[in-house]
Amino acid sequence: MSIIIIPGIHSPQLSDRFVNSIQNIIKQNYLILPTEKYQPYFPISIYQWLNQQQLSKTEALTFISFSAGVVGGIGAALAWQSQGGKVHSFIAIDGWGMPLIGSFPLYRVSHDYFTHWSSGIFGAGELGFYADPAVEHLDIWRSPELCWGWQIISHGLQTRCLLIDYLRNILGSDNS
Repeated sequence: MSIIIIPGIHSPQLSDRFVNSIQNIIKQNYLILPTEKYQPYFPISIYQWLNQQQLSKTEALTFISFSAGVVGGIGAALAWQSQGGKVHSFIAIDGWGMPLIGSFPLYRVSHDYFTHWSSGIFGAGELGFYADPAVEHLDIWRSPELCWGWQIISHGLQTRCLLIDYLRNILGSDNS
């Protein structure tokens, strides 16, 4: 299994910081979309990049996308699957207003309650997370180890945790 990281439109150093934060919780290989060459909001561009990586269609991919990367990432994941590839799961971090649809587990992470609630109208995903207290949009990507919030377990049932622990739970279950 491999993790595909699709940043938004921001400096590469911000994504480097994100990867450094999650590096000790991921056991899988990972690839980061080079946003200086590929548009993170353009699914076809991401799909073409995935094909250039010579990934096996039998290997399940987990996508972690942020902001504008959620726009292109969900489309690329669906394209990958429609062309015979396996998608294990999709984590959308602060992809406000993006519908999350797919026949694989979907997880929505938001920088505040309003964003989480209003985006959930378009598909909340399996288990969600929203920051509380709210954090700035870029901070949720930059510092998941500092972001406290609520993991949504089911309607009306949630538990308090750090975003990094939420991601650990999801990515830990991706070791199969």
